[in-house]
Amino acid sequence: MAPDSAPLIFPHDEAPAGGTTIEVAPGIHWLRMPLPFALDHINLWLLEDGDGWTIVDCGIARDETKELWGRHFDAKALKGPRGVKRVIVTHFHPDHVGLAGWLCEELGAELWMSQTEWLMAQALSIDERNHVHGSRVEFYRMHGLGQDWLEQFADRGEPYRNRVAPVPSVFRRIQAGERIRIGAHDWDVLIGRGHAPEHACLHSPSAGVLISGDIVLPKITPNVSVWPSQPEADPLGEYLDCLEQFFDLPADTLVLPSHRLPFHGLHSRVQALKDHHDDRLADVLGALDQPRTAADILPVLFRRKLDLHQLGFAIGEAIAHLAYLHQRGRIRRDRREDGVLVYSAG
Repeated sequence: MAPDSAPLIFPHDEAPAGGTTIEVAPGIHWLRMPLPFALDHINLWLLEDGDGWTIVDCGIARDETKELWGRHFDAKALKGPRGVKRVIVTHFHPDHVGLAGWLCEELGAELWMSQTEWLMAQALSIDERNHVHGSRVEFYRMHGLGQDWLEQFADRGEPYRNRVAPVPSVFRRIQAGERIRIGAHDWDVLIGRGHAPEHACLHSPSAGVLISGDIVLPKITPNVSVWPSQPEADPLGEYLDCLEQFFDLPADTLVLPSHRLPFHGLHSRVQALKDHHDDRLADVLGALDQPRTAADILPVLFRRKLDLHQLGFAIGEAIAHLAYLHQRGRIRRDRREDGVLVYSAG
């Protein structure tokens, strides 16, 4: 049966104002925190958990975010013996894990994460010699990014540690297939890949809710990038493969994404995400009538002007689309005398 192609349904027209929540389903509360990027917000979730609470995702490490959390501490009585039992983090990106350590310390809560995401957060937080940043600049050079951009990346440094409070050294591992009891509902752990290596999504059959994190978003697509730490990775292939599991969930599931608004229409949205990448792959193939670098492909995939923050994600995504085609034998890859990689129809 073909996935439902019906339009998405948004039960809420607006997000909760700062310091307030909306109950999107019984015992499931939505709050929103600001981000200092073009994508200017993240959705977080408070789950009633018996005589306390479970938090899902945390926001970036900024004073503004801490102040807003402080309002929730008071409004929901999150501190004390009937406070927060655990903080579940979907993945290692700063807007999700940024204040996890601070929240765990303030609230006396446990940190729950998948192992790979916790390790990634730890590694990036303690990269004292900036190995990650140095390799990233060279990686972008190898994929044809111009000197002006390379110098801007070099000057910026690696911002991860500035956006993430110290991550707890002790955590509770969650993994695919695990079932977690939170309040009145069981939540199954589904692992998404491509956007992050072991991204945890949470599905409650009894509540009819999927906390999708960044894996399934309405109207926008999650970033899927090749990074210098794994230059031969195939994140787009992993992402497209992981999307298949969501067709097994009920079509009327309420999806709680990390960005934009909660929605119904899971199957339709998953199919749209797959179709989007099929279209982008066709666009890339059509542009390879002559050897081109990943940087050359940027205007094919991104027609808007990119700032430095956006460019880091965009070049990684261009490489991911080229890698997908190359690893399936649909295009060829060669290295020029200057060390830059070029791709062509093969």
